[in-house]
Amino acid sequence: MIKAYLRSEDTIKAVTVELDHLDALDTSTLVWLDLLTPTHEESIAVERSLKLELPTRQESEEIEYSSRYWEDENGIWINTSFLVKEQDQINSETVSFILKEKYLATIRFSELRIFTEFSRKLRLTPRAFHNGAEVLSGILAMRVDIDADMIEHLSKEIVVIGRRNPQSFEQADQFLESITSYEDINITFRENLTDKHRVISSLLKSSMISENQKRELSMMMKDVNSLVTSANFNFERLDYLQNLFLNHLSMEQNKVIKIFTVMSVIFLPPTLIASIYGMNFRFLPELEWKLGYPVALGMIIVSAILPLYIFRKKGWL
Repeated sequence: MIKAYLRSEDTIKAVTVELDHLDALDTSTLVWLDLLTPTHEESIAVERSLKLELPTRQESEEIEYSSRYWEDENGIWINTSFLVKEQDQINSETVSFILKEKYLATIRFSELRIFTEFSRKLRLTPRAFHNGAEVLSGILAMRVDIDADMIEHLSKEIVVIGRRNPQSFEQADQFLESITSYEDINITFRENLTDKHRVISSLLKSSMISENQKRELSMMMKDVNSLVTSANFNFERLDYLQNLFLNHLSMEQNKVIKIFTVMSVIFLPPTLIASIYGMNFRFLPELEWKLGYPVALGMIIVSAILPLYIFRKKGWL
């Protein structure tokens, strides 16, 4: 689907463009051309009519820096990733921007809420967006705000999970799995912010961006840097929670081992006494003794109680 946003005096209207009408599209009033999952025929038609070089999906997903941003005398090409939250997962979707002359072209391969919201903002405040560079800056600014909300939400979830007190080894496994999951999400945030940092940094160096827009991008860069700091703090907090929990788990295991050790020491003297008098030697001195059994039983009881008394007095139990 191809949607064009055309300026008419102080208004901007959105028009769905058919392939047959691409040649009639007035680029002098064009502010933004949005291509959603373009077909091969639509891509060829746009390239022919507007003389644009559109990246394929494979090209837009390449990770080399030269493939993420390049600029020449005809325009700027940007391939960057936008985060999408689906249920409990954070996925990355690639979006391509082409800034040429006075308009911006975007190519995306999935529905993104940010484009719907920005489309509404563009039509409600048309005086704030006079050309494609301002549209690009507006989309990036809105994206940074959404990323800030997502990182803030993640930080709150990390605080909540930090207050949990697992009561069993099964809950312990779930706790560690949650920490691992949050670390994966935070890594995705960190990589995405690094990508935006490089894009904004490159735009600040571009001669095609006005000084007024560069001031806005500079403020945006500060926001991205603060978000990077927040993401790094989330890593530190997760590492702290993991280390704290593993130390707690180790202490609980030590308590269990301590109990088994104490029980072994308690039963060791009675076992020794019972073993001595359980031997089948023919000439055992106390074998014919009438008080032999009660005395041996008493020795077993005393040898079991005495370690308990000593351990409790020393505070080991």
